[in-house]
Amino acid sequence: MYVVTHVDILGAANTEKATPMLRQFATDSRKDAGNVRFEILQQDGRANHFTLVEVWRTKQAYEAHNAAAHTVQFREKVQPILGSPWDDVMLSLF
Repeated sequence: MYVVTHVDILGAANTEKATPMLRQFATDSRKDAGNVRFEILQQDGRANHFTLVEVWRTKQAYEAHNAAAHTVQFREKVQPILGSPWDDVMLSLF
């Protein structure tokens, strides 16, 4: 299962605050059972725009990741500085 999430952070000061939070979230997420890959990309020329690219062995592994304490805590911390709603897009190969 593939998941792509675009994350828009409000302003430069918040981007500086969010960057280490995103890095820690990626580190924690890579330890979750069923994680195959977890990458964070930063858009060239728009430093406040990030894309999370996740690969999970199963939908259940992804759901467990979403329920994990580190995921819930990260989303609570980042919510006030988001420029747009959190939107996970689930994809599969065909």
